[in-house]
Amino acid sequence: MADKKIKVGVVGLGGRGSNLTQAILCLFDDIKIEYVCDLYEDRTEKVADAVNSKLGYRPKTTLDYHDIINDESIDAVMVYAAWEAHIPVAIAAMKAGKYVAMEVGGAYSVKDCWDLVATSEETGMPCMMLENCCYGKHELMVHNMVRQGLFGEIVYCEGGYRHDLRDEITRGEEKRHYRLRNYKTRNCDNYPTHALGPIAKILDINRGNRMLSLCSVATKAVGLHDYIEKKFPDNEKLMKTRFAQGDVVTTLIRCARGEVIRLTLDTCLPRYYTRDFSVQGTGGYYSEQAQALYLDGEPESWDVNKILFSAKNYEDKYLSPTWQQYKVTPPTGGHGGMDYLVHKAFLDCVREGSKDLPIDVYDTASWMVITALSEASVANGGAFVEIPDFTRGAWSTRPIRDVEDFKLN
Repeated sequence: MADKKIKVGVVGLGGRGSNLTQAILCLFDDIKIEYVCDLYEDRTEKVADAVNSKLGYRPKTTLDYHDIINDESIDAVMVYAAWEAHIPVAIAAMKAGKYVAMEVGGAYSVKDCWDLVATSEETGMPCMMLENCCYGKHELMVHNMVRQGLFGEIVYCEGGYRHDLRDEITRGEEKRHYRLRNYKTRNCDNYPTHALGPIAKILDINRGNRMLSLCSVATKAVGLHDYIEKKFPDNEKLMKTRFAQGDVVTTLIRCARGEVIRLTLDTCLPRYYTRDFSVQGTGGYYSEQAQALYLDGEPESWDVNKILFSAKNYEDKYLSPTWQQYKVTPPTGGHGGMDYLVHKAFLDCVREGSKDLPIDVYDTASWMVITALSEASVANGGAFVEIPDFTRGAWSTRPIRDVEDFKLN
């Protein structure tokens, strides 16, 4: 496919999809954005006009994603739509012989995840979750240090999505955003993969290790109503809304090799943003929230003020091979370059015709299923729930391959 443009169709043009189409996909010279699709015509027209302004051609617009997957010329489908649409669109696209890249989000049922895996296996078409945090600068630096043995044997990891989303959620109807309807009806960790993705790669999940079971508990749901009372007291409909989603959801995951992972969803209360990424082993500790990194044997471990914000001191020596390339000029695009890197990794595979992707369908299903399982656990008072083995036992023999083992052209 190297001698021709890769034709892609984009499904979902809300804030995230619109931005990714214009800010990321437009950066690749050998990509042609053939279609843009959304349920709302004003979104398709706006994005098509923006692509035309940037690239000199106007993509086809459609309100039905089947127009994209039924077009035999399309090579890849980029799914940026609402969470509910991710798996149905991905399955339909794979059945039509398309590569699939899917934005992050949790699954609504275990069966959906099994269907995703089965479709990929039956069609031979890959499906990659665009988990940009797997390409984060410090996530990959810590990963690189773990691979070098500097953290010893890993014992415990934490991650979270801790982000004040009260405005986005409560103005969901105005913004036409899917979070509002989810927060009204579900109580779960609805956004686990930013936290889990980098951790799963460090712990060799699906490649020598796997997640066995989880338990989740949720706090009461009061944050959004408190926010509405303060910000929208005259909005009768919002004032009457009751939310199922707990303000903070905590999930513990047991792994086959004995590690424990803690995930936190925290989006309904006032706070600063953090993904809480931390890794603790017999040889060292890293905390994203404190920007702290400590290796066993280094002096002054007792002095927290000398450990806080110390992670930057390790960059010159331990930046990952990917980020070494960008020491002078950071990668273009959002989220500090992570968006560009994860899209580049996917499109490199499409370009080369590779069916072996750095985040494969087993990773995608394993990370997405946490949402459905956490919902079941919360509903049952925090009971442990088994996590399916989507590799059907192959996890124990599949070779370890890190995201950086996949060549970026």
